[in-house]
Amino acid sequence: MAALWTTMRRRAGVRYGSRGARKFAAFGPGTSIAFPPATIFGEPWIELGSHTVIGAEVTITAGLLPDLELGPEPVLRIGDGCTVGRGSHVVAHQRVEIGDFVFTGPYVYVTDQNHGYTDPATPVGLQFPRNDPVRIGRGCWIGANAVVLPGVRLGQNCVVAAGSVVLPGEYPDHSVLAGVPAKIVRWYTPESGWTNRPRTTPDSSPEDT
Repeated sequence: MAALWTTMRRRAGVRYGSRGARKFAAFGPGTSIAFPPATIFGEPWIELGSHTVIGAEVTITAGLLPDLELGPEPVLRIGDGCTVGRGSHVVAHQRVEIGDFVFTGPYVYVTDQNHGYTDPATPVGLQFPRNDPVRIGRGCWIGANAVVLPGVRLGQNCVVAAGSVVLPGEYPDHSVLAGVPAKIVRWYTPESGWTNRPRTTPDSSPEDT
């Protein structure tokens, strides 16, 4: 039984040049999606770079439902040399961009859409959702079980601690974020090196704290 499962995993995953890979807007050499996947749809609006590994039971989707027409531009892009951990969800409706060499732990959730809550008398699930693009810069590390909410723009080489919830905002290069909600607890600049004290807001400068 173990040998059969190993064979299924090897043959059923989506790899560069396979029929499944050809559904995507781009699917780079050396890239693979492990078996079994969770939910995948909107492939014509998803770009995957080269030598990127999507773990098992990962959801990657573009659009609210399958078979929607989403326009001329990609909605979801995952760059070169990335790893998306087992059980993670990357859910795009307007634009999610993940730069090169981004690594995530397992069960990370990234989305550019959230429920609306403008009318307190209407069930939240029946209200029109709101979109806000997400950008995760080159070289970031997103820890296990972290949540990246709509409107987050992470700079390059940022770290998000496991279990953190990142709220909308601009986070500069070399930020280390932790907590619920996540705050910048450490950051680096060429002038000062590493600074180990929290910033109060995503876009505040060191002098503001």
